[in-house]
Amino acid sequence: MRPAVAAAVALFACVCLTAFAPSGEAVLPDRMADTGGGRQLITAVAPQAGATRGTVTWWERRNGRWVEEGSAAARFGANGLVEGAARRQGTNTTPTGLYDLPYAFGIEPAPRGTTYRYRPVHEDSWWCQDNGSRAYNRWTEPRPADCRATEAEHLVSYTTQYAHALVIGFNYTEPVRGRGAGIFLHVDGRGATAGCVSVPADAMRRILAWAEPGKRPHIAIGTASGRTAVTRY
Repeated sequence: MRPAVAAAVALFACVCLTAFAPSGEAVLPDRMADTGGGRQLITAVAPQAGATRGTVTWWERRNGRWVEEGSAAARFGANGLVEGAARRQGTNTTPTGLYDLPYAFGIEPAPRGTTYRYRPVHEDSWWCQDNGSRAYNRWTEPRPADCRATEAEHLVSYTTQYAHALVIGFNYTEPVRGRGAGIFLHVDGRGATAGCVSVPADAMRRILAWAEPGKRPHIAIGTASGRTAVTRY
């Protein structure tokens, strides 16, 4: 995660295809302190930290301008959002911050046009969340002996949510035990998530067909204003 370094400003929520809103205000990526250095960006914004709903928007940088490519309604953790560095595992909160997107996966085949590395889910595919396991916050096939089944997600069991998904690089490169594991951008389930960001199935397919590894996409998760505002990243 990259540190939050800039003051918060109000969320830009208007759909436009130029670098500025009709009012002349710069679009959201242009108001961020850091967008990850690539040419693609996903923003996942909730109105406030306690919210479980918000908006996911995906952007592409063209000719020196950030262009909105699409947007969709989003769901967040059942207990809202919290700063990524302060998050604790099992709190049902979505970590705020700026993260890379290591790879995609899914129970269903990759959507047409997908160029991202796409890992198919098998019967023995698990995501380990056991703090005592060497495989903490990693995909495993099969589940290792030191990762208890009660402390892991059997990916194939989530037929709706993991039809298609992107791994969010929260606590991923150098995992801190107890901070949390298995944070994804995935398809909506029945309600709020356990900490992931979710969008409707069609939006998830569109995002996967749009994302290009060579453009180094990142996801910025946060609120419209305040300490956890997206614009601070």
